[in-house]
Amino acid sequence: MFEFKTIALFALTAVAEIVGCYLPYLWLKEDKSILLLIPAAASLALFAWLLTLHPSAAGRVYAAYGGVYIFVAILWLWGVDGIKPSLWDIVGGSVALMGMAIIMFAPRTA
Repeated sequence: MFEFKTIALFALTAVAEIVGCYLPYLWLKEDKSILLLIPAAASLALFAWLLTLHPSAAGRVYAAYGGVYIFVAILWLWGVDGIKPSLWDIVGGSVALMGMAIIMFAPRTA
């Protein structure tokens, strides 16, 4: 159950970060409303708070989170940008997830 909760929390964290970065992108590159910066800031604050909810050391959490972020960003590419991931996108995302699993779930003495 710990593993499922960790991965779900990382996935939620990744979505918060991507939304927090995507909304300013829409404002800057797609000529959308500057008001998008308000929910973007809230989303980035949520992202930072979510990272603090993990019981592991901060450096380990940040390193492992990167793997989930890569995978979620590839899903975003497909679901939001409408670009089907290539085989190499999927392989790279899978390798990143395996790295996250090794970092977070390997047996430790301390």
